[in-house]
Amino acid sequence: MTIYAPPGSEGSLVTYRSRYDHWINGEYRAPVNGRYFENPSPVNGKTFTEVARGDAADIDAALDAAHAAAPAWGKTTATKRAIILNKIADRMEAHLEEIAVAETWENGKPVRETLAADIPLAIDHFRYFAGAIRAQEGSISQIDEDTVAYHFHEPLGVVGQIIPWNFPILMAVWKLAPALAAGNAIVLKPAEQTPASILYLMELLADIIPPGVLNVVNGFGVEAGKPLASSPRIRKIAFTGETTTGRLIMQYAAQNIIPVTLELGGKSPNIFFSDVGRERDDYYDKALEGFTMFALNQGEVCTCPSRALISSDIYDSFLSDALERTRAVKQGNPLDTDTMIGAQASNDQLEKILSYMDIGQQEGAKILIGGERNVLDGDLAEGYYVQPTVFEGKNSMRIFQEEIFGPVVAVTSFTGYDEAISLANDTLYGLGAGVWSREAITAYRAGRDIQAGRVWTNNYHAYPAAAAFGGYKGSGVGRENHLMMLDHYQQTKNLLVSYSAKKLGFF
Repeated sequence: MTIYAPPGSEGSLVTYRSRYDHWINGEYRAPVNGRYFENPSPVNGKTFTEVARGDAADIDAALDAAHAAAPAWGKTTATKRAIILNKIADRMEAHLEEIAVAETWENGKPVRETLAADIPLAIDHFRYFAGAIRAQEGSISQIDEDTVAYHFHEPLGVVGQIIPWNFPILMAVWKLAPALAAGNAIVLKPAEQTPASILYLMELLADIIPPGVLNVVNGFGVEAGKPLASSPRIRKIAFTGETTTGRLIMQYAAQNIIPVTLELGGKSPNIFFSDVGRERDDYYDKALEGFTMFALNQGEVCTCPSRALISSDIYDSFLSDALERTRAVKQGNPLDTDTMIGAQASNDQLEKILSYMDIGQQEGAKILIGGERNVLDGDLAEGYYVQPTVFEGKNSMRIFQEEIFGPVVAVTSFTGYDEAISLANDTLYGLGAGVWSREAITAYRAGRDIQAGRVWTNNYHAYPAAAAFGGYKGSGVGRENHLMMLDHYQQTKNLLVSYSAKKLGFF
């Protein structure tokens, strides 16, 4: 067990600045309007820094820097860009503990997750796209004996990116790595709930990334996000967040006729077929962990397995074991490596989750475990902690249909394959899903029949760089990760070349 010291305290790996400006053209730049906002840590509810509150003027300044840097960056060789991405990965790896503690303090998630998952995954994404851009090739089509079509990949130019607060660094990297690899300059707006950890990272990388290639403007959605997303000076906008905001982002993009990537909300089903309970073996133990994954990252995951659908013939026994597994989840100091679930990212999110506790009970759902705020001892008493909560109810209830974004799972039973799939697809969303079955045919059929962009089969919450991620239905447009992401940040240039000296004969 390791308990890291809070940032700024004696013995801490991390010292945050008392105030952060925007990161523009490779240096900090004060907000044009001179305004700042407080940034509290969810761990203890206390403000630990102030952050620049940007608006359209700051977005324009960042776009100026990006446009100045874009031509040269776009013309750098794939080899050079790959080297820079690998240097970023190496630098992050050398400071892994430091970055992990910084993000935990700002977001509230357990440091065991930032150490073992968030930051290592971010590092790997940079390395993956460093390799991908080196391996990317154009194509040649032989039209006839003297005519050839060449196809070249070219960067879009300057792109905008807006990231959420649930994975401040990893969600940024999902967008940054392919965009940088493809040769684009970027203006990034972090979530106003978690702006400091990405700025902390920018300082660590300042000598690696050329000035102006990556710019960060902080602020609120309407004041900074909207001017970025609606700017005619960007050639693409990528957004991760709630579905209602995603609709607005798409409208802004449509006005400027630019591509958009939207990774939006979810209400993911996690299906446990009857054969799961055939034996009490390692697989069964793994399935119980799969159920409990609703508490990973405090449930603040767009693919949170927040609907557990359990076959009726194993319902009572499996649910009993799953509740026992949930009771074993240790909540406490997020800086303690033994802590399994930390604090919600903000007080607003805490209040939203607690409101759904009331909504569920009003609808007639039964709380089987949890259902309350968890008030911890000492310095953590004012932190934003919620007990892992299991509801039992019907799929038509709001707690089954609406994204809560907290450590809350709603459980119901099904009878037979067809009902399982019907319940799984009975949602506005289609981002993620889980299928648990020992039978290959059942698992394959379910994976194909579920309307979701990613279906975890006999696992959950794995996010490798080489696996495409994105939603069906109301969960978004486009994909993140995988080689295909290079195409999302590039245009195809076709040179149609004639090597014949003879005219066609039309004129």
